[in-house]
Parts: sequence; C-alpha cells; structure tokens
Amino acid sequence: MFYPLSAFIAYRYAKSNKASQTSFVSFINRFSVAGIALGLMALIIVVSVMNGLEGQLKQRILGIVPHIEVTKTPIISESEIRKTPIISENPSRTSNENAITETPTQTAEKTQAVTLKEISETPIEGVVATMAYREAEAVVQSRSDLRGVQVHGVQPEVMIEHTLVANHMEQGRFSDLTEGSFAAIIGRSLAIKLEARVGDRLRVMVAGASVYTPFGRMPSQRLVTVVGVFDMGSQMDDKVMYMNLKDVNRLMRDPKGSEQSLRLFLNDAFNYQAVVSALTDRVGVSVNNMKTWRERQGPLFDAVKMEKNMMTLMLLLIIAVAAFNIVSALVMVVTEKQGDIAVLQTQGMLPSSVMWIFVLNGLFNGIKGAGIGLVLGVVITLQLNNILDLIGSPLALAADGRGLPIEMDVVQIVGIALLSLLLCVLASVYPARKAMKIAPSQALQNE
Repeated sequence: MFYPLSAFIAYRYAKSNKASQTSFVSFINRFSVAGIALGLMALIIVVSVMNGLEGQLKQRILGIVPHIEVTKTPIISESEIRKTPIISENPSRTSNENAITETPTQTAEKTQAVTLKEISETPIEGVVATMAYREAEAVVQSRSDLRGVQVHGVQPEVMIEHTLVANHMEQGRFSDLTEGSFAAIIGRSLAIKLEARVGDRLRVMVAGASVYTPFGRMPSQRLVTVVGVFDMGSQMDDKVMYMNLKDVNRLMRDPKGSEQSLRLFLNDAFNYQAVVSALTDRVGVSVNNMKTWRERQGPLFDAVKMEKNMMTLMLLLIIAVAAFNIVSALVMVVTEKQGDIAVLQTQGMLPSSVMWIFVLNGLFNGIKGAGIGLVLGVVITLQLNNILDLIGSPLALAADGRGLPIEMDVVQIVGIALLSLLLCVLASVYPARKAMKIAPSQALQNE
C-alpha cells in the first residue's frame, strides 16, 4: 500500500545535500542524472532534425510525384436476373394449349464502367482536388545532350492551386502551358544537364506512340519550347517535364484523351491508404487500377523511417544505461541504510512502504534528469542553426537554404520524456525490493 510518508522520505533524501550522503554514492547519483539529461537532450535534437528531413523529402519529392493515380478501367458489378422460358406440357391438352412460363434460373453478372468524371465528383475524405492527368516515358534532346524523362500532362490551373511546384518556379509560370503551344516546364537540374534556357526548343520523342513509316518504326516526336524552370531541390528535378494535358494527348496520338487517367491530390500523402480503401469500398475501383506514390518512392521513405527508428533506439539505450546507474546508487544506499530501514520497520512501517521509498527516490532522480534534458533539448533544438553558424559549420538542407530543417513534435517529445521516467522507475524496482526484504532483527544486530 502506498503512503504519503514514503513520498516524503524519498523526496527529502532526493534533495538532500552532499554531506548527508557518501561521496561515492553522491557521485553515482549525479552521474546517472547527468546521463539521463544528456541522453534525453540528444534524443530530442536528433528526432526533431530527422522529422524535419522527412518533412523536406515529403515536400520536395511528393510535391512532384502523383499521390494517387486512377486509370480508366474501374468496374462496378451489378446483378440481374435472367429469365428463361419454360414450356409446361400437359398430356391432357393439345399442343396449342401448352403453357409457357418464365422463371428465374440464373444470376448473371452485368458490368458497368465508372467514368473518371464520376470518381472525381465523389467526395472522399482526404482528397483535396482531382485532375485529368497523363504520364509518358520520353527522351528529350537538346543541342548538347540527350536525357530520359517523364512527361506529365497536367491542367495548369489545378497545378497552380494545389501543388508546391508552382510555388518553386525560378522562371516562368504554369499558366504559360497553354493548349496547342507545346510549351514545357522543366526542372533546374534537367535544364543544367541539357544546357537549356527559357525560350530554347527541345525535341521530345515518345516511343509508346510510335508509327510505321517507309523508313521503319518511328517514335512520335515534337519540338517543344521551354517556358519555365522549377527548383524543388529533389532527385526528381531532372526526371520530370510538365506539359499541357491536351498537348501530351496529341503527342501520344490520342487527341480525345481516351487513355488519360485521374490524379488525386491528398492533404496528407502519408494517409494514402485510407483514400485507397475508400475508393475500393465506396466507389468500387479495383486496386489494380490505382497507382500510389509508394510504388515509386516507398523504398526511400522506408529507409528514412528505418534510420530514424534506429537512431531513436540507439539514444534510448543510452538513456537506459544512464537510468540503470540508478540501480548501483540505490543498492549502495540500501546497504548503507539498513539500520535506518530496520528502525522504520520496527516503528510500524510496512515492507511495501519501504519499497515505495526507493522506487520514488529513483523516480525523483529521473524527474530531475528528464527535466534538465527536456529544457536543454528544446532550447538547443530551437537554436541549433544559430549554434552551427557560431561554430562555423552551417548546414543548408532546408528548402530555403537557411540551415537544418527542424520539426518539433510535442506529442513525440512528451512520449520520450515519459519513457525515460518509466526506465528510471523500472531501474529502481530491484533495489527497492531488496530493501523491502531486509529483516529488522538481523540489520539491528550489526548496529
């Protein structure tokens, strides 16, 4: 049973000065508190930076790659009853009097295609916008180089409103992608490799829309004019070219756009699974007719997540080592205070109350270490870029090029601090149980 007396004694001992403890026990106590503080501080800093880097990847890469793409072949199944005529013959009647009846004999499947327009008009939680879309693999040729790219046929007005690419234009704007102009917007990295500038003309060749000529099979090709350059600072900058959807359809020799798909913009790309489930359950779209960003960039984000988890685990082990230093300190305290424990028991204190004294002592040490580490971690994280500038090691990894990207998650930080306290409590259980098992008669014989 827990008594307030246990908390009072534990608190008095935890805040006692060095003179009331042996120097060695006091050193181990302070060392464990410092270890918890340093470990928690390092964990807060590392997790905040990793969150920022993950957010930058999410912004730079998933700002270009379609979140979800739905092709034109979703199916909804309906059932209809097929009626088969059955002739009932009665020997007593003539052939003209034979009765003809209809009875349901079989259930047949009737399929009905769902149009992309119907899907786009269906409200789905998490989807902020939809857009007719087409993507094709192509080769782009300039005067100096040849590169393979992905040509994205888009609707400029939707891109301006719902994509980050439109906010990272170095030159030009998406409104320049007018229908019939065969204009293109390319990434800064691709422009450097092709030595292309705004106003230059590039030859785009699409093998998927080749035609047979007297000279053999020739890919569909067209000269396009560069009207804009974007810079997302991602690995996709040299792999994507934006064109008007109508122009891409003509390039693919499909002016009616019968093979174009539907692109879905999500408010949170990581929440794609819920949208996929809604499309399959409510709309009836087959999973085989959907493409998500996971198919292209899933391994990259999995690697970042694994690295983040491993760094967190490593720093948690450092906190655990510091927390378990509390075991050494409390075991020595129990050995040193056997007589005092025996006196308390002879005065009526229960063994469970004695155990709670040492559990709470370890908890108070953990609170001191976690409090110091929490304050230092938050302060250093907020001033990390200034500190890096001060020591002459600035890192320009943020989107604006002004240092490390930092994203502090309050829930995550509170969870880490509570986990540190839990480790301190667990480390205090063994010495507390050892103190509880002290026999007053044997302890007082040695006094």
